[in-house]
Amino acid sequence: MANKVIILGGVGNGSVIAAAIDDANVRGDNRWKFAGYLNDRIENGEKIHSNPVLGDVADAPLFVEQGYYFINTIYRIDGQQERIGIFENIGIPEERLATFVHPLSYVAPDVKLGPGVVIMPNVCISSGAILDKACLIMVAATIGHDTYLGPYTHVAAQACVGAYLKVAQGVHIGLNSSIRENITIGKNATLGMGSVLTKDIGENEIWVGSPAKFLRMAE
Repeated sequence: MANKVIILGGVGNGSVIAAAIDDANVRGDNRWKFAGYLNDRIENGEKIHSNPVLGDVADAPLFVEQGYYFINTIYRIDGQQERIGIFENIGIPEERLATFVHPLSYVAPDVKLGPGVVIMPNVCISSGAILDKACLIMVAATIGHDTYLGPYTHVAAQACVGAYLKVAQGVHIGLNSSIRENITIGKNATLGMGSVLTKDIGENEIWVGSPAKFLRMAE
């Protein structure tokens, strides 16, 4: 029997992950069944891409009691620490975070996935990688071998993340960006879309360009 999963969020990461869960069901992977969203900006009962909003984010404990599982997609570039705090303060037990791996992805047998991790279609994750709690790896991204991604890391579509990286909590790796091996990225840092990173990034720093250079501090 499928486990019912609720997504915290809406249009964007939330809606594309919801569609990927539905697609996995069509392909015979029925571990998860998408039930709807918790969203603070859209009224309870309204719909996002034909799927219902079931309540506010703060309502999550009520659905924990009813046996639901959860995926968090409420991430942002500036203010990431605040968003993480909102999610953690809800108090969803880690065993109720859904780890979703789309059947069209490749995940090496020894990869370690934390609770709440999402692996989207056409992703490739090489041997020895560790993805901590609630990482989102979007469509066609590549994660190199022996790389560590900290909690709440967001890897956007088609990003290429090299080997032996150490990525701290709350990092955003932008659309179609590339990162050389043996790089360290600090907490809540951001790499802009299309960037090519060859140097370490410090905590809360935003880097962009090819080669990537420091732009500013995150707010």
